[in-house]
Amino acid sequence: MASLPPSITPLRVVDGGPTSSTLPQNLEAEAALLGALMIDNRLVEDVITKLKAEHFADPLHGRIYAAILTLSARAMAATPVTLKPMFEADPAMAELGGPGYLASLTQNGAALLAAKDFAQQIYDLALLRELIRVGREMVTEASDTSRDITPITQIEAAEMALYKVAEAGEVQGTVKTFLEAAREAVAQADRAKRSGGHLSGYTTGLTGLNEKMGGLHKSDLLILAGRPAMGKTSLATNIAFACAQRFSQDKARGIEAEKSSGAPVAFFSLEMSADQLATRILAEQSEVNGESLRMGKISDEDFTRLARASTELAALPLWIDDTPGLSIAALRTRARRLKRQHGIGLIVVDYLQLLSGSKSSGSDNRVQEISEITRGLKTLAKELQVPVIALSQLSRAVENREDKRPQLADLRESGTIEQDSDIVMFVYREEYYHGLKQPDPEEADKHMKWREKAEKIFGLAEVIIAKQRHGATGTVPLTFIKQFTKFDDRAEGDFGSGDY
Repeated sequence: MASLPPSITPLRVVDGGPTSSTLPQNLEAEAALLGALMIDNRLVEDVITKLKAEHFADPLHGRIYAAILTLSARAMAATPVTLKPMFEADPAMAELGGPGYLASLTQNGAALLAAKDFAQQIYDLALLRELIRVGREMVTEASDTSRDITPITQIEAAEMALYKVAEAGEVQGTVKTFLEAAREAVAQADRAKRSGGHLSGYTTGLTGLNEKMGGLHKSDLLILAGRPAMGKTSLATNIAFACAQRFSQDKARGIEAEKSSGAPVAFFSLEMSADQLATRILAEQSEVNGESLRMGKISDEDFTRLARASTELAALPLWIDDTPGLSIAALRTRARRLKRQHGIGLIVVDYLQLLSGSKSSGSDNRVQEISEITRGLKTLAKELQVPVIALSQLSRAVENREDKRPQLADLRESGTIEQDSDIVMFVYREEYYHGLKQPDPEEADKHMKWREKAEKIFGLAEVIIAKQRHGATGTVPLTFIKQFTKFDDRAEGDFGSGDY
């Protein structure tokens, strides 16, 4: 590989910060690259995927680079002659002697051998300059005490800015050969085979759901929707626990994280506090009545089970963020941090409508705001390569129908929820609605028929998969254990237990 010119301006801090003349830059490398591109236009294809005009420290060099790209896009030769008309009136070019400067750039033919190296160095130095700019803004913002902005808000904004710089330093997208893509597909099929023929992603902890969806797949946005009291949060906590537990079990067996059917989980609870959510998960896993647990009315046996469950839960890779009123931007920042620090593989958001957009919008713009949020969640899923489960409320239109089973049209506030999601699931419990129709006990015949049906549907729950990009839609029957707010696979002939 050809050596790079040593003429990199050193980064020096003088009197409170670097000036434009002390910013990291290599004008000689910029000139050499432009000369190489004009000599051999084919080199454009090697650098265009990463390098942009704004990455050049010299604005004139940036404009020359942009002009070369423009001519190349038109399938025209980009040479000093063809570029000359575009810079005859350029004042910066005039200071260097006019368009003849373009010809002077092509005199170093040796630059052809190191064009990629020059482009990489220009790009790296641009990142350093951007980092300096972000640092300056952070200092300025922190020094301005006249603005009504909390330090936490400033820290989150700084984290977002720094992450954008770090993100820019990564590969900007890759092109995979069919062979590479096929290998990934075969690896997924192999995972499904090893799991018993139904699980190619992360486990949900429920065999019926795993068989229907193949598990939770990376980069997918899953919407889990339902009316109040249907059990959305309970199902989400069940899935989160099962996924984190499976990861811990696989790790204990010596299975590599990449091959595990589980993953560390981040649970963003915008509705419930962390202790309330922990109490619910403890009740689910210890099978102690949740209401009795909250009131302290538990037996010694219950307490023993509770202690055993809490010990197991303490070791699980499950993180709860109960910050209220999160914006989609703040959520993405926190998720990126958890991914970087703990390697999270699943994100749960409870619930979507409690998030806010990047800008404060009036009620008239709520649909647009929800659209921004769903797009942000889908982008986050693809960016971090994790499944994102977002809970969502349904409109009251469900209550006005005889058949209360939800439909895609019932998704509240925006059709983009359906559009941006990969899977849409509805939680439905007929038992709940039937309980509201209880007739007067004095009407013996009606009450008897009501009770017979109540016994038949006791504990029955359904997860309706109304949309799925990867497979068929349909309904998955589950059992809902009300006292533990816990979902389980429904066995044939299982009609639950206890009084209605």
